[in-house]
Amino acid sequence: MEVILLEKIANLGNLGDKVTIKAGYGRNYLVPQGKAVAATAKKIEEFEARRAELEKAAAEKLAAAQKVGNDLGKLAIVITHKAGDEGRLFGSVGTHNIAEAITEAGVAVEKHQIRLPHGAIRHIGEYAIDINLHSDVIVTLTIKVAAEA
Repeated sequence: MEVILLEKIANLGNLGDKVTIKAGYGRNYLVPQGKAVAATAKKIEEFEARRAELEKAAAEKLAAAQKVGNDLGKLAIVITHKAGDEGRLFGSVGTHNIAEAITEAGVAVEKHQIRLPHGAIRHIGEYAIDINLHSDVIVTLTIKVAAEA
């Protein structure tokens, strides 16, 4: 299936690229989400007519993500959680807990934007996590997990 991308998609292409993808990926994800349209002659003409508008919207999204990234760089996040004597947490700290802590600190972040490459945090300590704000803006934030008093 050939589609025209309406926004930049990681590991696939940029705005306006004509790419060949598996039919299920296009039919079930890209087209319903409004990230791509089928590459027919009519749709190509419609896209070219809207190209400037789409590029402007993409630039605005990138600028907003960079602003949030700058705000995130100034934060120091400490999450307290119940822990045992050896520093092992009762339960774990996941993306939901981290998103809540960052939002309470003043910068709105969704849990799907947080990347924990090694899974949920289960020990006390400092952890570097990535926050994927945009396909071009990934911020690394240090989070400290401390035991409750």
